[in-house]
Amino acid sequence: MIVSKERIAMKLNKFIAVLAVLVLCTSALFAANKDMVQLQTQVQAIQDQLTQMKQSIDERMGVMRNLVEQSTDTVNKLNGTMADLQKAIQQQHTDTGTRADQLSGQIQALNDSVDELKARLNKMGQQLDAMQAAAQNLNTPPTGTPGATGMPGPGGAPQAQAPPPDVLYNNALRDYNSANYQLAQQEFGDYMKYYPSTDLAGNAQYYLADILYRQGDYQGAVKAYDQVLEMYPGGNKTQAAQLKKGYALLELGQRSAGVKELNSLIQRYPRSLEAQQARERLRKMGATASAKPSAARE
Repeated sequence: MIVSKERIAMKLNKFIAVLAVLVLCTSALFAANKDMVQLQTQVQAIQDQLTQMKQSIDERMGVMRNLVEQSTDTVNKLNGTMADLQKAIQQQHTDTGTRADQLSGQIQALNDSVDELKARLNKMGQQLDAMQAAAQNLNTPPTGTPGATGMPGPGGAPQAQAPPPDVLYNNALRDYNSANYQLAQQEFGDYMKYYPSTDLAGNAQYYLADILYRQGDYQGAVKAYDQVLEMYPGGNKTQAAQLKKGYALLELGQRSAGVKELNSLIQRYPRSLEAQQARERLRKMGATASAKPSAARE
């Protein structure tokens, strides 16, 4: 069979075309494979970067966690230190108040001793007066004459005889210090009845008020302390009477009046022990103590 040149040429062209297509496909596949390799390389690089970032983040988180733990420990220690400091301050205030109370008791005991000494001096003065009176009254009517001491007067009734003031006061003070308040109240009452103008009368009135305070009669105590302040303003129990009056008002639930009384004491006697006790009481109540002293004496 004879094949013409045209047919051979046509087949050859087809073969060349197919070969060209194959070459093109191979080139495309090769290019695709190259792109895949590059893509895989980039993905691997990204994964490596992510791994490094994760490690860096983990390391930083560890450092931050340690810092947080250290900060927490520091805060806890500071809280403990603040609590200890606050406790120490509160204890110091308590100790200060306790020392002030103790000092107040000591001063009161000293005042009582001074009162006893005054009473003894008064007794000696009265004995001297009695001796002088005896020397001047040698012509006194004999015993049994109507109107003499202890004998019935014109009306037939015996004259009342009060114990000497020093004896009566010392007995009352001794019973007061022994917490025998009922008897001390009676004796101080007798003292105020018979000797309301002596140097120790203001002290006797103060102890009467203080007995009422100790017995829980705060209303009666306020009135009795007022008598000390009004009748004996220059006595040595004035400051103590005003302090205890303020306490009594607070015990009665009259907070405003009690705070006012304590602040008045602080203004009048700013450097006294009673003023210090008043400030401590106001501090415990959460009230403000007066800071401006008045022109009154201290």
